[in-house]
Amino acid sequence: MTCVIIDYGSGNLRSAAKALERAAAQGGTDIAIKVSDRAEDLAGADRIVLPGVGAFGDCRQGLAAVPDMMEALQEEVRRKGKPFLGICVGMQLMAARGVEYGVHPGLGWIGGDVTRIEAPSDHKIPHMGWNDLTFMPGPSHPVLEGLENGVHAYFVHSYALHAEDPTHVLAWTDYGGPVTAVAGHDNLIGTQFHPEKSQAAGLRLLGNFLRWTP
Repeated sequence: MTCVIIDYGSGNLRSAAKALERAAAQGGTDIAIKVSDRAEDLAGADRIVLPGVGAFGDCRQGLAAVPDMMEALQEEVRRKGKPFLGICVGMQLMAARGVEYGVHPGLGWIGGDVTRIEAPSDHKIPHMGWNDLTFMPGPSHPVLEGLENGVHAYFVHSYALHAEDPTHVLAWTDYGGPVTAVAGHDNLIGTQFHPEKSQAAGLRLLGNFLRWTP
């Protein structure tokens, strides 16, 4: 089994790969972690991770610049239903569009926009550092299993997802108001925070993702 991390020139690939490898080892999961910028590698993947750091538009442009990658993502993730994890801007790219330095189309997998965080003047933007998570009521999502309200995660971002369908928001954090922290549906899940920097909680989430069979 293979988990492919997409390399499109954005994201802390080494940290993400090391964290996934550690999560796989801790969970006894026999899955290889592979970083790739080749669209054809998605066909052989059992699950797919899209990281992202920087501006929405730059990340979208970088992803589109990788030959056949957008088409491969649609085929393997949406049509074939392979488990998908978006991290930070990788999660934001699941949205219909982002409005950072202009209006840019996203993948359109989650309805809604990615807009600048609206926070009181005493809250610095970007939202940077540790903050606690609050999970939406109801049955726990398999990727969030074992994580409880109040667990801390590491954020670095100025923009956040505003999902059209509230059921697509799985967890939020308070930064002068609710900010989407985890979103997803079907075979898709994304975290606004960085699980690879979120210590035990992040490793738990990554381990759950590697075992997830939506």
